[in-house]
Amino acid sequence: MSLEQSIDFKEESNSLYNILKEKNDDVFNSATQFKSWTINDVLYHLHVWNNAAYLSLTDEKKFSKFMEDFFKAIKQGKSARSYEKELSNNKSGQDLLLEWKNGYEKISKEFLKADPKKRVKWAGPDMSVRSSITARHMETWSHGQEVYDLLGIIRDDKDRIKNIVIIGINTFSWTFINRSMEVPKEIPKLILQSPSKKTWEWNLDNTQNSITGSATEFCQVVTQVRNIKDTSLVVRGDTASKWMSLAQCFAGPPEDPPKKGTRFTKEEKNG
Repeated sequence: MSLEQSIDFKEESNSLYNILKEKNDDVFNSATQFKSWTINDVLYHLHVWNNAAYLSLTDEKKFSKFMEDFFKAIKQGKSARSYEKELSNNKSGQDLLLEWKNGYEKISKEFLKADPKKRVKWAGPDMSVRSSITARHMETWSHGQEVYDLLGIIRDDKDRIKNIVIIGINTFSWTFINRSMEVPKEIPKLILQSPSKKTWEWNLDNTQNSITGSATEFCQVVTQVRNIKDTSLVVRGDTASKWMSLAQCFAGPPEDPPKKGTRFTKEEKNG
């Protein structure tokens, strides 16, 4: 049986590839609204950590060596972006795009046939194969957002973003633990409309806290590509409000969501 999340990851990657495949190389040097990363920077990051996930599945020793070398480079003063560029063979523009494409096709093929429950190493705690490829889907979707925003393209999301919704729900406690805050006892009720207009529901027994609205906007908030105030999500209750103001579905130290009005889709560009 094929691992569905691996197909979702590839399709998400293909969607990002398709909006870039005919762009001029100079477009890849344009700064996005995310920490002024360029499109090249986004692709370096996605490519390197896609490859890391591939190594964690196929060769644990090589993965451990990769992590050792990465942290050593950072300790020696290299920036993560510059080292990721180096690990991407210093390519840029269309050459980098093809390098990334070849990589995500390789990882998707390998994960497709893997045991979903197998445990694999990562920078943080070990995780299942299913969680590993789902995390790659989430990273591709969230970092893809700054590219869509820069190019003035409203993304046509598909129901595969349910993977990201579930990551958002599963990291409810993490949002608070990561900030040394007390974890609320109950996760808010969620009633979300999928891109295909299906209704997705969770935690319906919570009558005090709820979040309703677009599944896409929920994903945007938990991945921190939008401030909750820039969405039309309806948030009720103290716990729900606190969660949506701090939500962080990715690992690493606490990150604050973007300030209201700082992440948005620009007017369409050509190039």
